[in-house]
This record gives sequence, C-alpha cells and structure tokens, in this order.
Amino acid sequence: MKVEELSILESNFNQLIETLLIKKAEGESFAVRLNSEGSQFTRFNHAKVRQTGFVADASIVLTLMADKRRSFRHFPFSGNWEIDWQIAYSALQELRDELPLLPIDPYLVLPSGTNTSREVNLGKLLTPEIVVTNILESVADLDFTGLYAGGVIIRAYGDSSGQKHWFATDSFTLDYSLFMESGQAVKGTFAGSNWDESAYLAKINDGKKQLAMLSRPVQELPRGKYKTYFAPAAVADLLAMLSWGAISEADIQQGNSALAVLSRQEKQLSPKFNLQENFQLGLVPRFNELGEMAAPELPLIEKGVLSNTLVNSRTAKEYNKLANGANGSETLRSPEISPGNLAFDDILPSLNTGLYVSNLHYLNWSDRPSGRITGMTRYACFWVENGEIVAPIENLRFDESLYRFWGAENLVHLTDFQEFIPEVGTYESRQLGGSLVPGMLVNDFTYTL
Repeated sequence: MKVEELSILESNFNQLIETLLIKKAEGESFAVRLNSEGSQFTRFNHAKVRQTGFVADASIVLTLMADKRRSFRHFPFSGNWEIDWQIAYSALQELRDELPLLPIDPYLVLPSGTNTSREVNLGKLLTPEIVVTNILESVADLDFTGLYAGGVIIRAYGDSSGQKHWFATDSFTLDYSLFMESGQAVKGTFAGSNWDESAYLAKINDGKKQLAMLSRPVQELPRGKYKTYFAPAAVADLLAMLSWGAISEADIQQGNSALAVLSRQEKQLSPKFNLQENFQLGLVPRFNELGEMAAPELPLIEKGVLSNTLVNSRTAKEYNKLANGANGSETLRSPEISPGNLAFDDILPSLNTGLYVSNLHYLNWSDRPSGRITGMTRYACFWVENGEIVAPIENLRFDESLYRFWGAENLVHLTDFQEFIPEVGTYESRQLGGSLVPGMLVNDFTYTL
C-alpha cells in the first residue's frame, strides 16, 4: 500500500468519525474500529512457488450504544468516501431500529475520555518482485515449505467521546519448515519490519544443521521425567496458554483461572520468572476496542508473584476492579518474559543429559485449576547425553503443571538472550505482534506417552 493510499484511507476514516458525530442523535454513543492491510502472500512447497498474490482489504466495525443497549455492524471500507458513507449511514439507521429490540446490558461500558494517538512504523520489506528470489535462493536444494506474508497493517479507532487512534506498521512473517524424506522436519519463523538477509541466512543455516542431526536413527524414550531445554519457540507456546483462561481477571473472578492459586498466594513461581506486557516494543497498538490506552509496560508476574491480571473496563465494572487497558478478551497482546543468565554456548553442557525441545504441538489444559498443560513435542527435538546431541526422538506427549516447570524447584535457568516469536495467523486477516521470550532449562518435566 502506497503512502498516498494510506493518507486517503486515514483521511476518509477521520471524515467518517466527524460525520457520525454530526449525525449522532441525543443519547447515542458510538465507536468505530478499522482493520486494514495491504499484504503480499506467497506460499512455497518443495522450494517452489505454489501460490502468490496481493490482498488489499479494509473493514469497519460500527458499534451503536443507547439506553443501556449495544449492537454493531461489520462492513467493508473502500477508501471511496461516497461509497463508504452510504454503507455507514445505512448501518447506523439499521442499528437505531435494532437497539430497542435488544435486552439491556447491565455492564455496558460507554466511550469516555479524549485519548488520541498516532503511530506509523515504516519498515523495509521485500518488494513483491524479489520475494521469491530472496527466500528461495538459499533453500533451492531443500524441501522448503512455508508462507511469506508481508505489507502494511492498520488498526484505527474513533468514538463519540473524542477518542481517536491510528496505528500503521510495516511487517512481515515467514513461517516455514524444512522437511526430510522420512517426514521429520525443522520448523522456523522469521519476522520483523526490516528484511535482514544475513539474519535470514543464519536461520536457514541453523535449520540445515538440525536437519543433519535429524538424519540420525530416531531414539524412542520411555515415559518419565526428564531434564528438558525448551527453545524460545516452545516457551512461547507455553506462554500462550496464559491467554486461555489464566491471566484474565474475569476468569479469576469466575473461578476458571489456571492462576487462581497464584492469585490467592497459595503458591508462587520461581523468583527467576518475570512476565510483563511490553507495548514499548511497538509491535501492536496500545489502544483497545474501547479506545483505552494501556500503560507502556504492565508487570504481570514479578519474581514469581502475580502482581497484575488483565482487566478490561467491562470486567472492572462487573467486579468493582480497576481497569488497565486490557482488550475485550483479556488476553496477552505484547508479552515479554525477562531473560536469565544462561548463555547460548552453555545450553547443552547445562542440560548434560535430557531432552532438547525446539517446538510443541496441540497444547491444551488437562486440569486448568491446577495449571496442568498437555501437549506434544514436535519438529527437531533431540536426546542429549553428556552435553552432546545424540539422536532425534519420537514425539512424546507431556502433562505437566506450570507451577512445576515455572516453579522454584524445577526452573533451573532462563537464557540470557530472547527471541521474537511472531503471531503468524492469517484467518480473516494477518495477525499482529508476538512474544519476546528466552529459552528455559527445566528439571523433571513429565512425559506421559
């Protein structure tokens, strides 16, 4: 999407807000959210292009509130004012007719405040003409499969109280796998706002080294407890579980949270474990669906103790809590786990004998109140003896509590480096953000099958 097109889209969005303010009836409140992208998608299989194309998409969610009731309409946003306003005005009239038919919402939160922000992060992405060459040149001799998605993503918000936000960022993600004839694979992601050829080549070369180790005979391990190193991608998968009924204040209040025991201070995690929402990374907008701005940093777990949960205004109203700018689902948006002191070269010597886990698969709660997570190892996981990788392993299922693997007795080390693990979802639209996490070394991790 060109700079001129961005300017037109922003201008039309602002005009829509101003016109709705004029058309708004007494007693009505409204909120408008824009989701837009201009993305190049290229899919690869066997180091060849299987599908490629460019997607330009934008849509509006218009929410109308009156008499303690709320409803919304979702419609396309073309950037052509004459077309967009006709659709928006029709949606406004439909919502006015619909609202009296709806039940009262006792916890409805109306727009308030005058927060404004504008953030535009320009990057240096691969142009569509050179995407294929730059990605495939170093993997031409490999069974390389993956999806490149790159371009501008826009999130914007405006409402009847005067809040207005605009967030635009250039970004790309490359979600890929390097396969062997046996079906074994090395999984990788590469993401950012500036394409770094040397960093990409380093990722691919690391993948080639793992492929060589995968060619060794597979070792089948009996179930049991093993000392395990989890690479950052695996740590990010475990961290993501906190968004599924753990760090949300509503889940804690409703008795559904995996962190309920932590919130009651009946248990605590290792003093080495620190988690925060870090919006200073600039990966996602700080504003939420209500136009509220989160703090640049929000500590969640400090030295193993729960210091904050994610609280949106609706939860705050229902349970008499203080909101902190969380989104509607009270999920992590820009999480960061603080690094430790384990150097990269010391990972295998510190593991000594145990499992090196690069990726995880099929995670779910097996017993949420006790924080137990089940899942499987997947992609480039190895058995290590005496500080050296011996063989790839058959996939293992695990069932373990976060109070153990992040607990004081079992969390041995966190690495002194972090990796950015991006969100690579493209369902309905490209996802923003990701997790900034270290690797971790854990004692006695439980594998059940």
